[in-house]
Amino acid sequence: MSNFEILMIGAFAGVAGTGLGGVFAYFFKNPNPKFFSGIMGITAGLMLSVVMFDLLPHSFEISGMPVGVIGVIIGAFLISLFDSHIEKTKFNKGFIREGLLLGIAIALHNFPEGLAVGSGFMVSSSLGIDIALVIALHDFPEGVAVAVPLSAGGVSPCKVLLYTFLTGLPTALGTFIGILSGGISNTFIGLNLALAGGAMLYVTCGEIIPEARDIYRGKISILGMILGVIGGIIITRYL
Repeated sequence: MSNFEILMIGAFAGVAGTGLGGVFAYFFKNPNPKFFSGIMGITAGLMLSVVMFDLLPHSFEISGMPVGVIGVIIGAFLISLFDSHIEKTKFNKGFIREGLLLGIAIALHNFPEGLAVGSGFMVSSSLGIDIALVIALHDFPEGVAVAVPLSAGGVSPCKVLLYTFLTGLPTALGTFIGILSGGISNTFIGLNLALAGGAMLYVTCGEIIPEARDIYRGKISILGMILGVIGGIIITRYL
């Protein structure tokens, strides 16, 4: 298989995965507060599962606990800097801000996923394809997570779809670097996974969960969060 074909597979895995999640925006118009609170809760649960049962365990396994913990701290700090910058721009509007922050966090996450695809193909075509399929499945709920707040913030479905596609592009860059390197350092890959985990934790705990509770004060967001965690466990464990 040529390097160009490998690059296209890596790009498709990231862009199609998050992009399909973005299609959700077409069906998410003028929701009532109770429904929206539940969706936000599910989104938060999915993100927590991806971080706690996928990103961080892999980071700790391949680069060690100290590197992983440092990566989480740095990732949370970096996204807080983005957050401070967004507060000073025209995009400082509740849901839009959340969507942008989560998009940045997921883009950071997609880069090391691309490294995994490229490095996998350097070992064997079957391994590379298996990794690409798993990544595409994992990226779907992340695309939903970006699409939901942007759509609720008034961004048009077409633009939401475009933004979710863009969050998948770093997968292509990571795949390209993985091909060139023939296998990036485990420490580097683990650090990137932890950086993405820290960024996603910041957005989920600091933005999405409080927003879900503010939208509707009932228990629907809590139930949604539990369902999201269960769904995330199933995705990370069996897909």
